[in-house]
Amino acid sequence: MFKTMFGRKEEEERIRSEGRLPPGQSLTNKFPVLHYGPVPRFDPRTWDLRVFGEVEEEKRWNWEEFNQLPRTKLKMDIHCVTRWSKFDTEWEGVNIRTLVEHRIMKPKPAARFLLQHCEYGFTVNVPLEVALSDNFLLATHYDGQPLEPDHGYPLRGIVGSIPGSGLLTPYFWKGGKWVRGLELLARDRLGFWEQAGYHNTADVWKEQRFSYG
Repeated sequence: MFKTMFGRKEEEERIRSEGRLPPGQSLTNKFPVLHYGPVPRFDPRTWDLRVFGEVEEEKRWNWEEFNQLPRTKLKMDIHCVTRWSKFDTEWEGVNIRTLVEHRIMKPKPAARFLLQHCEYGFTVNVPLEVALSDNFLLATHYDGQPLEPDHGYPLRGIVGSIPGSGLLTPYFWKGGKWVRGLELLARDRLGFWEQAGYHNTADVWKEQRFSYG
């Protein structure tokens, strides 16, 4: 145990020296599970993903159709508002910008924000600029394996930090678990945690955890 703890501290110092550890965060080698409410059951026969709002054409993909969309693999660091950080995590899924570039998903000019609709009515909002960035993904796989149910199986939004990219890095809650709908909006609409007082931008480097204090 002492050796493991010592090794973790050495690794944390190395990552801090590389400028990859945001203020107030600590390295973890685990993958903590945090969410509000129960874990939903997945039925591939009834599951679908709806795209609606400020789009030229609404879409609805079933599980088979969604898995035929262009795929992307991504490595990045993730940072939870509860102060843990996990580095060099590997994900696979669908990049929204790729869908836009291939005209599979067609935002209207008025679209400025994306609201992720998840199971049980849970919502998460991000600027469309963030959703179209390289560090945002609709993920189906983590570390080469399908997501575990506790981590959002079959589909979750993920957002994190790609070292050296200069992209805005929100805290990890800005990617919703168990995503079922993508609503494009002309005006921002606060998600579940933002309505509860969490910061709307949630920049990890500025420690924007809460909208007060």
